[in-house]
This record gives sequence, C-alpha cells and structure tokens, in this order.
Amino acid sequence: MLTSGIILLAGSLLSPNPGLIFWTAITFVIVLLILKKVAWGPILNALEEREKGIQASIDRAHKAKDESEAILRKNKELFAKADAESDRIIREGKDYAEKLRADLTEKAQVEAKKIITAAKEEIEQEKRRALDVLRNEVADLAVKGAEKIIKTTLDAEMQKKIVDSMIQDLSTKRN
Repeated sequence: MLTSGIILLAGSLLSPNPGLIFWTAITFVIVLLILKKVAWGPILNALEEREKGIQASIDRAHKAKDESEAILRKNKELFAKADAESDRIIREGKDYAEKLRADLTEKAQVEAKKIITAAKEEIEQEKRRALDVLRNEVADLAVKGAEKIIKTTLDAEMQKKIVDSMIQDLSTKRN
C-alpha cells in the first residue's frame, strides 16, 4: 500500500501539468521583471563600484610598487655614493697620515742633525777650552820647571810665549 501511494505520487509529479507550467512561467517572468526593476540595477551598480574600487586599489598598488622600486634604486645609488665617499675619505686620511708621518720623520731627522751638530760644536769648544787650559797649565809648569832648573827668573810673559810657540810647533807636527 505504501509502495502504491509512492508510485502514484511519483507518477503525478512526473506527468506535466500545462496549467502549472503556465503559471510558474508567468510568476517567474514577473519576479524576473521586479528583480530587474528593483534589484538588478543596484546590484550591478554596486558590482561596478566594487570593480572600480578594486581597480583603483590595484592601480595604487602598482603605483606604490613603482615608487618603492624607484626609492630602492635611489637608495642603492646613495649607498654606492656613500661607500665611494667613505673610501675616498679613508684614502685621503691614509695619505694625509702618511704625509704627516713623513713630515714628522723628516723634521725629527733635521732636529736630530741640528742637535748632533750643536753637540759636536759644543764638544769642540769644550775640547779647545780644555786644550787652552792644558796649554796654560803646561806652560806654567814648564816655566816653573825651567825656573827651577835655570834658577833664574825670566819675565813670565816671555816664558809663556816661548812655551806656547813650542806647544804650537808640537801640535802642528802631530797633525
């Protein structure tokens, strides 16, 4: 019984009813017209505005990407310039330090030569003074010795002249 009811129901659903088809089509067309009048316009407008908004966002994204790439290129150029400038500054610093070192070395050598020359001159002056003192002492000793030997007193100035001439004769023979 249940199976016969299901078969009857299925048969009635499967058989076309022309009135039902007509009214369904009319209702569909009316709903379609109402939707076209009321809903399709705003829906399409909203879709178009959404599409324009998305396109504007895409355009802004492309523009931002292009700007960021330009900034990146500019930054790379600036970094390259900064590297070149720092290399130049370092090189100039090294050159300056080398020049300064050479100048200081040269000045130190000149100063050392001056000090050595001054020391040599001072030594030579001291040597001359010492020789003069030694000559005077030798002359005095020679005069005193000659005085004792001869037992006569000669003029002291005369004795010094004789001894000085003898010392000069000796020193010229040595050189």
